[in-house]
Amino acid sequence: MDRSSQTSPLVGFILLGLSAHPRLEKTFFVLILLMYLVTLLGNGVLILVTILDSRLHKPMYFFLRNLSFLDICYTTSSVPLILDSFLTPRKTIPFSACAVQMFLSFAMGATECVLLGMTAFDRSVAICNPLRYSVVMSKAAYVPMAAGSWAAGITNSVVQTSQAVKLPFCGDTVINHFTCEILAVLKLACADISINVTSLRITVIIFLGIPVLFIFFSYVFIIATILRIPSAEGRKKTFSTCSAHLTVVIIFYGTIVFMYAKPKSKDPLGTDKQDLSGKLICLFYGVVTAMLNPIIYSLRNKDVKASVKTFVCQKHLSNVALYI
Repeated sequence: MDRSSQTSPLVGFILLGLSAHPRLEKTFFVLILLMYLVTLLGNGVLILVTILDSRLHKPMYFFLRNLSFLDICYTTSSVPLILDSFLTPRKTIPFSACAVQMFLSFAMGATECVLLGMTAFDRSVAICNPLRYSVVMSKAAYVPMAAGSWAAGITNSVVQTSQAVKLPFCGDTVINHFTCEILAVLKLACADISINVTSLRITVIIFLGIPVLFIFFSYVFIIATILRIPSAEGRKKTFSTCSAHLTVVIIFYGTIVFMYAKPKSKDPLGTDKQDLSGKLICLFYGVVTAMLNPIIYSLRNKDVKASVKTFVCQKHLSNVALYI
């Protein structure tokens, strides 16, 4: 029988979320909502201070501003849908909305991988070759680097999403997830997805493997340079300039590796627990990391801390002046 006769136009998908664990839904709704608000506030303040404070008009903070904006976009593309799924069991999402959400999440994730690599390069030049830093990391260099990161992530997402939405879907349209995660969507296709899988593997190598290697070698040079500094105080001060970036990298890539590299349970009775843990890890990756980034950069960078304090004090004084 012809396959086309077995399929009909897909109206939408059903997102299971935590419908199998109703007791957790209210708790996680409050937690995710609070973390989302902290993410918006933290990243929003970081963007403002890096724009308003002329002392932070440097390549490092330009990349940081891009990362903060990216985190806002990434969480906004998924968190409202997650929160809605907690309130509406078996949430139905239109096919078009699912495609848009999948595109945005994939684009933001790929862009962040590349941006973290660019930031590692910036730190390696600043520490290993400080005399040439202003020449190598000029505005003519770091602006195209950031723009190229966004262009690469968006282009890749266009390719992956367009391949996924062209697939025929028939029968089961239930996604066992909070959002339209691309792997969960591909599992529902009633067609050969080998091309999609191969394309995703190539994407992982390009947007995950290459940036990780780039970051690794950047920090090899950074550590080698730091070890040559004679004083312990000098080594500590130099390392502090890149410790925030290294912490963010470890959290970001560590979560991805743990999410996709963990072994699958062979016990059928453990499948439900494994699905739940997988969903919660995705929540951590999508919400917690975006919330922690501005906190890490604020706590581990004295320039950012000083700028945030000045910004907060100015807002406080302006509010007092209004009342007076």
